[in-house]
Amino acid sequence: MSYAAADVFARQVAQKPDSVFGLATGSTPIGLYDELAKRYSEGKLDFSKAKSFNLDEYYPIKRTHEQSYYYFMNHYLFDKVNFAETHIPDGETDNPEQECVDYDAKIKAAGGVDLQLLGIGFNGHVGFNEPSSTYMMRTNLTDLTNSTLEANSRFFSEGEIQPTTALTIGFGAIFSAKKILLLISGAGKAEIAKKLFDDKIYTDIPASLLLLHPDVTVMMDKAAAEG
Repeated sequence: MSYAAADVFARQVAQKPDSVFGLATGSTPIGLYDELAKRYSEGKLDFSKAKSFNLDEYYPIKRTHEQSYYYFMNHYLFDKVNFAETHIPDGETDNPEQECVDYDAKIKAAGGVDLQLLGIGFNGHVGFNEPSSTYMMRTNLTDLTNSTLEANSRFFSEGEIQPTTALTIGFGAIFSAKKILLLISGAGKAEIAKKLFDDKIYTDIPASLLLLHPDVTVMMDKAAAEG
């Protein structure tokens, strides 16, 4: 799955060297990022004209915190490849509302996202767009659901304060991407993955809204596909 996803990235940057990539965090894309770093080190990829915008970031959180997505992205990708520009919502900002407005403006100024990478949460969230009766169009400060907090609690030390809110790109920005690549891995995601292919839109499963986008590629590993 990661190798095939890297091929999608390689084709995109070959066709348009100054592509704008939307990037995601979590365990699923790590294999992809490792493969991109490998190909870059072998001289097979060049991101020197490309830009990236990450989907989300915990709030509040220090960039130096090992669970911040700023730390994650630099550790797994940005320190290993040569993106011209990288952008991640600022988890240290004193004005999260203004940060959201500014982040949307930066994406627009860059010409929008050419290829948006997404993962999916156990509850069907994409980015930190959690299951709800309504969904935000633009980047926003959102409360994390109990299921997401529980799923992510293993990454924080006992007694450590875990952020309960996050800055996340909204569905308007996600849907404005020209292409979307959704990666799903692990047996734990099999049940939610199955619902994406039963020809229904679930209002309480944010990822199912992606079926309305004109150019979505879904890649799964065997464990996730067994559902």
